[in-house]
Amino acid sequence: MSKFTRRQFSLATAATLTSVAIRRAHAQESPNEKMGLAVIGCGGRGGNHIGGFGEMKNVEIRYLVDADEAAGEKRAKGIEERTGKRPKVVKDMRIAFDDSSIDGISTATPNHWHALCGVWAMQAGKDAYIEKPICHNIMEGRALVEAAKKYKRICQVGTQCRSHSAMHEAVKFIQEGGIGEVNFARGLCYKRRESIGPKGNYDVPESVDFDLWSGPAQFSDPKLTRERFHYDWHWQRNYGNGDLGNQGPHQTDVARWGLGLMRHPRSVVCYGGRLGYQAERNNPDYIDAGDTGNTEVSIYDYGDKCIVFETRGLEIKPSADDELNKLFDSDSGNKIGVVFYGSEGYLVQRTYTNCVAFDKDFNEIKTFNGGGNHFQNFVDACNSRSTEDLNASALEGHLSAGISHLGNISYYVGEKNHVSVDEAEKILSYVTSLDDNGATLRRTVQHLKDSNVDLEKYPLAMGPLLKFDPEKEVFTNNDAANEMLTREYRKGYECPKPADV
Repeated sequence: MSKFTRRQFSLATAATLTSVAIRRAHAQESPNEKMGLAVIGCGGRGGNHIGGFGEMKNVEIRYLVDADEAAGEKRAKGIEERTGKRPKVVKDMRIAFDDSSIDGISTATPNHWHALCGVWAMQAGKDAYIEKPICHNIMEGRALVEAAKKYKRICQVGTQCRSHSAMHEAVKFIQEGGIGEVNFARGLCYKRRESIGPKGNYDVPESVDFDLWSGPAQFSDPKLTRERFHYDWHWQRNYGNGDLGNQGPHQTDVARWGLGLMRHPRSVVCYGGRLGYQAERNNPDYIDAGDTGNTEVSIYDYGDKCIVFETRGLEIKPSADDELNKLFDSDSGNKIGVVFYGSEGYLVQRTYTNCVAFDKDFNEIKTFNGGGNHFQNFVDACNSRSTEDLNASALEGHLSAGISHLGNISYYVGEKNHVSVDEAEKILSYVTSLDDNGATLRRTVQHLKDSNVDLEKYPLAMGPLLKFDPEKEVFTNNDAANEMLTREYRKGYECPKPADV
């Protein structure tokens, strides 16, 4: 099994790019020529990739890659039953990268694999569709941006709202002054998340090659600390980024898009915690296996504009959210979306395919509906060879994922800095924001109290206010935060630095 060196990549890439160019030219003459695709990661979202690309007449899924061999074989069986052709099933993505019949890859691996998978693919001359968040940390995002430039590859991030007509029309309405001047947006992830179970020693499933599954992440074989192997990695920071980095990149991407921001924020502060599971389990000593926040409020200052993102993982109660209930037409349940605050009204993304504009008195003035095909947008851009045809480029993905990473860094640096509600309100009174920081804190606290959280015994954690240089992509006032802009990689799975891709 090959392990790519930089020199091997350089030699292979030239030959691969020539082969790709020949096939692309032939494809224009022959409608029967198909794009050879490898789908990497065959879990829940991987199934969506298989379904989406599998419906396209000019795409053929030739490889399925998954460190869980059983997952890959199950998906391959489904493809064979539907098409009569069975893709190759392998555990190591590098086998697919070595195959000249593969033109592009799509990846729905766990987050810790996203960036290295994309870099390796582009170094091997493949175009890449990478699920959100496009990276596990800030350095990785920039590495992907530079790799796409250097190897002239098409790199799309899976923030599919970028291809939905409802969002295109809504953003145009905002930017043409439909609700007046807009400088502030609030993203919401009010999404119930149960505890993933207590910490403990749990066996890795026998069908999983845990060395390959771990890849760039720290290795903990043969035991895990979570009960459910698949999916619940989202709530362990070694692999995932919590809901701030899971759901967040969809909504922060929409917020940034609507505000016209093509840069990182200049400061961030985050407060919250992993709270409430003790009360739910009726056990004050209960320790959940997750180590990402299930309650977080992140404030991002861009100078002239501002984004706030709120994560709530406990049961959603209506009492503290009267204004948001009006905008979302709901007094209970999950709320996933974005609120744009204009001088003349509001515009709300209620779902991925529906947005509604209101005047200042909460009267509806315009509705936007319609979806789109993000997978098709990727394939179209691969065929045109123009990154300008992409709805969600690597740079867009990096900037939107970066919002989540910066918020989580503030939380991680300050997670042991516990404060009372009064102390939190005093600290936030000094934080530059276009939001009412105190009002948002009070709504958050009320939500926690409604969920029976004892904030004296389990207080909020207050992260530091971190100053960020958007150009250099470093913090200017906190060395501990700068260490979290990248991670320690396992030998053989190092994601190259941006200058070294």
